[in-house]
Amino acid sequence: QVHLGESGGGLVQAGGSLRLSCAASGLTFSSYGMGWFRQAPGKEREFVAAIASMRESGGTTYYQGSVKGRFTISREDAKNTVYLQMNSLKPEDTAVYYCAADPYGRNSEYSPSYHYWGQGTQVSVSS
Repeated sequence: QVHLGESGGGLVQAGGSLRLSCAASGLTFSSYGMGWFRQAPGKEREFVAAIASMRESGGTTYYQGSVKGRFTISREDAKNTVYLQMNSLKPEDTAVYYCAADPYGRNSEYSPSYHYWGQGTQVSVSS
């Protein structure tokens, strides 16, 4: 049974940093592409960042434009974990953040590419 568990969310002031983690189990993690999505109150879920499997395309990354240069996605296959380092946080980054797993190893921005999802972790940024 596949399980994705996010952690690291919390309340931070604008300009601050948080590091989200997503620990995976029940799958061959190194073969999966991993993504982060977020959903703010009253808004649709949106893509944040993704990282391909090392085997698929060398772990290449892809970011939504509004987070490029502020967020960094990385993976540690030995620990079955993907991270999202978030710097220079803004109030508009406030959302529930979800990690997701793509069995084809891609760094896709499209949510249907992802077969497995975590429960989410809340990130709140105060002004």
